[in-house]
Amino acid sequence: MQKVAVIGLGRFGMALARSLAASGVQVIAIDRSPQLVAEVADEVDVAVRLDSTDQQALVSQDIDKVDICVVSIGENFEASLLTTAIVRRLGVPRVICRAQTRIHAEIFRQIGADEVIQPEQEAGLHLARLIANPQVLDAHTISAGYSLLELRAPDRFIGKSIRHLALRQEYDVNLLIIRREKPQPEVGEGESAPEPVFEMRIPKADDLVQAGDILVVVGSDEALERLPRE
Repeated sequence: MQKVAVIGLGRFGMALARSLAASGVQVIAIDRSPQLVAEVADEVDVAVRLDSTDQQALVSQDIDKVDICVVSIGENFEASLLTTAIVRRLGVPRVICRAQTRIHAEIFRQIGADEVIQPEQEAGLHLARLIANPQVLDAHTISAGYSLLELRAPDRFIGKSIRHLALRQEYDVNLLIIRREKPQPEVGEGESAPEPVFEMRIPKADDLVQAGDILVVVGSDEALERLPRE
């Protein structure tokens, strides 16, 4: 079973610890606040109050034996930095840090963080993309400069085959899935319409794109921006 330490139980760290535990991951949750530790104690394997800048305190909780350590301390950058350096020194195989600014992110990388995330910035970029492109229903960053998009089929795609669209050749993106709404039985007078049900289709070359289809595509951000939106 994978073992993960989450150091810092603010909103991000708390949500992460709970989600990991609910997924069957063995979680050690750490914070200086007794209230936050108590809040998550019944949901994770170990919840402990300690100073994460104390190397011996971390070793006492077997942090040197975890597979992944997520440093998600919020406002105290100095404590985040020192904690990251300590868990790196302890030989944790994978160290992930939460940063609040680009400068902080760069410093974390320089001291050995394997990954650095900026949840607030990523959430802002995600929302901006959805607002700026109404055809885009959802967007997920999968690595630096690459994303997965769910978008409504543009009008110019409707009625054309996957072979004819040649998305890889024309736009340098890959179509992974077509989500298509299943036909629903007619609704009687006074009855409320049921929620739409979508089926997932692996696209074949001769499949025709239909009105209402949702296309799940992946590619570089630059290539995805070239896709028609209407």
